[in-house]
Amino acid sequence: MPRSVMTVYQPFEQQIAGGRLFVHAQGDPYALVPELTRIVRELAADQPVELAATLDDIRAEVLAPDRLNMTVLGLFALVALAIAVVGVGGVLAFSVNGRTREFGIRMALGSMPGDILAAVLKSGALIAAGGIGVGAVGGFILSRVATSYVAQVQMPGVIVVAAAGAVLLVAAVGASLMPAARAARTNVLEALRAE
Repeated sequence: MPRSVMTVYQPFEQQIAGGRLFVHAQGDPYALVPELTRIVRELAADQPVELAATLDDIRAEVLAPDRLNMTVLGLFALVALAIAVVGVGGVLAFSVNGRTREFGIRMALGSMPGDILAAVLKSGALIAAGGIGVGAVGGFILSRVATSYVAQVQMPGVIVVAAAGAVLLVAAVGASLMPAARAARTNVLEALRAE
């Protein structure tokens, strides 16, 4: 059923807010303000002239809250990404430290350092993929719950979610490089002597 919308028609002369004058200018537009004010005063002495601004200034003022939100959320995203990278790197470093003997035995049996490197990188990628999957499902469920309470919650598109997942996966593999390189440089004799 269509909603009825109340409409009020008001003559232009009776508008309390007054009108707006747009001027296309070349050069400094603020240099024209005194001359335009004089012309308006000649036409209507009681007409107030105030809030002279360029469209660029108005656009910047209107978009300022969105830009601030974008900057703050971007910084939070970078901090979260750094925490994720440190977390994955720490877990893998702990895992590599505990598997030193295993890596030594594998290398003694003929595994190449590249095989060890690939195994640790794969382990980091699997940890990241699991986290991304759980996060995507959790985010989807949370957005469905939120839309039942807040009308304007929008789901991000598939491209955004896929891009975020790819960034996280690349960051996790990058965080895995240092522990993987350390595992690939395992000294076989020292690893076999260690208990």
